Amino acid sequence: MPEPFVLHGEFIELCRLLKAAGLCNSGGEAKYAIEQGQVSVEGHVETRKSCKIRAGQTVIFGQHELVVQA
Repeated sequence: MPEPFVLHGEFIELCRLLKAAGLCNSGGEAKYAIEQGQVSVEGHVETRKSCKIRAGQTVIFGQHELVVQA
């Protein structure tokens, strides 16, 4: 079941999103997960740590599916 994440601003970097949503305990942990290809954005593996995530996008990490909302 998708979990909503409310975006404050135009975008959030992918590594910051994982930490802000509580899916990673630190920014370093989030960056490592992204580098290892464990995160997908809109159904595609994303390895850019600073990828800009905007409202309407879906991010999947492990068993978690985040739907970013404005």
